[in-house]
Amino acid sequence: MFERGWAGLALVGLLLGLLLQQPGLTLLATLILTVTPLAWLWNRYSLQRVEYTRFFGEKRAFPGEVVELTVRVTNRKPLPLAWLRIEDQFPLKVSLLEGELVSSSKPQVGYLINLLSMRWYEEVAWRYRLRCDNRGLHYFGPVRLTSGDIFGFYESRQEVPTTDRLIVYPHIIPLAKLGLPSKEPFGDVKAEQRIFEDPSRTIGVRDYRPRDAFKRIHWKATARHRRLQVKVYEPTTTPHLVVMLNVATFARHWEGVDAPLLERAVTVAASIAHYALEHRYATGFLANSSWPLSDQAIKVMPGRAPHQITHILEALAAVTPFPLMPIEGFLARESRHLFWGATLVCVTPIVTEPLLDELERLHDAGRRLCLISLDDRIERDLKGITVHCLKEKAIAAAEEERYEPAPHSLA
Repeated sequence: MFERGWAGLALVGLLLGLLLQQPGLTLLATLILTVTPLAWLWNRYSLQRVEYTRFFGEKRAFPGEVVELTVRVTNRKPLPLAWLRIEDQFPLKVSLLEGELVSSSKPQVGYLINLLSMRWYEEVAWRYRLRCDNRGLHYFGPVRLTSGDIFGFYESRQEVPTTDRLIVYPHIIPLAKLGLPSKEPFGDVKAEQRIFEDPSRTIGVRDYRPRDAFKRIHWKATARHRRLQVKVYEPTTTPHLVVMLNVATFARHWEGVDAPLLERAVTVAASIAHYALEHRYATGFLANSSWPLSDQAIKVMPGRAPHQITHILEALAAVTPFPLMPIEGFLARESRHLFWGATLVCVTPIVTEPLLDELERLHDAGRRLCLISLDDRIERDLKGITVHCLKEKAIAAAEEERYEPAPHSLA
């Protein structure tokens, strides 16, 4: 890069050339003193009104699918760019089928580098194909732009903080291929189903009774009738199911992470949620992991809205292998806030004694439970709790078939 000392040296050279009557030295110094201000101005405005954008063909995909990415840079000013270097951060967990990524000092991050020159008001675009190899939330960016003058004296750098996100869902596999029974895989839910009340739908009011909960009081109706009134909810027989995922793959968190085992558990949880929504369960999802850049546990409350499966799959894509707390403590805390008639399906890569103790406690309290484990070492007989032990090899073989759910189920 050109330094300010060169301008002072050129000024000295000009004076010496004039004093010693050396035309060559005078011409060289004059040329430097003339070009330097021009180069400085060119560099100063080189990165102004330069825009860099990314466009994904799809921002959500399943593992193995190929997504098209269009990268576009636009020079929106009358000053041309003699050269422009673009360094865009790319996640290494997404395969770039055309082009090559340069490694960086950050883990699982590479750089896509492009070098070009641009005319005034010119737009240049590149198209790439990305293969979604790994589940997760994959972030692209920020991007660093570097440019300067045509003589190479100066250069400027600018970081564009814009980031884009590509969501790769987990695999979804039919329950029969996972080794789960096709009939009542979570236990006899419908045979014992009582009529519950849906607190989201109020159909009227009635007089207060001593057993009524305080939260049911309708204060406006109470003021109007001048005696305590409580809400009357619409009865419902919709079965509720909540999938609870344990992200710990070892009994003690400091022992490490078994990434393939966690991915199998995520696949099982996604497949169960998809099955439940297809069979008209009001389905929710919880995990003892946190949302990215947050300390809040991952939660999707039960529902049957058209986009419920999308919300659950996005939550599953965000799952990381770092638990906020042990699964037994998470079950104890979160079960208090769930619909009492809901079936709690605990999906866990490992089974520990504290987890079994908590499941038995919840069963004794009247909860309907199902344990789905990828650990076949369950030595305790859990009476009244539906238990399924799945084989990792069966799940891996089913994933290879790349089953894709019907498009209407992911509306």
